[in-house]
Amino acid sequence: MAEIATIARPYAEALYKACAGAAGTDLQAAAAWVDELAAIAANPQLRQLADNPKVTREQLLGVITGVRTDLPAMALNFLRTLVDNGRLLALPEIAAQFRALVNQSRGSSDAVVHSAFPIAADMLAQLGATLEQRFGRKLNLSVQQDESLIGGIRVVVGDEVLDTSVRARLEQMKAALTA
Repeated sequence: MAEIATIARPYAEALYKACAGAAGTDLQAAAAWVDELAAIAANPQLRQLADNPKVTREQLLGVITGVRTDLPAMALNFLRTLVDNGRLLALPEIAAQFRALVNQSRGSSDAVVHSAFPIAADMLAQLGATLEQRFGRKLNLSVQQDESLIGGIRVVVGDEVLDTSVRARLEQMKAALTA
């Protein structure tokens, strides 16, 4: 949705500038609470509540702050601004754009490793070092299990994909045999 991305961009940029300019504000900590608020805002029940015209802004804000109680003052102000402007539903996209700005400032990227099986912490650290060399930047790894891969891994870094899964190899063989 280009419209949501267009709406989210100024909020993400403003939040980034506020966090980067504020003394004592850690960008990673800010990214963590933005991601948490985005997860709350993505909840279908909360979306339904936000769309209800009988629910006041204060009630909506109270529900969200009731779920996540220990928000810093900057987070509360940001959340109040979103609720007051009717932009709560754009919060997941705002979080994604904010995380991209934080990563850009640190020279890193988010990477999702899809694996058919769980990956042990020591193996993930080795894989992370290898992937950082391959992609040429620091990576923030997260792992998602996907049994349809059969074996191997599939790594997604932004718009780049490294697919060494058994499923991908089987699809390549199928394409070669049918060509």
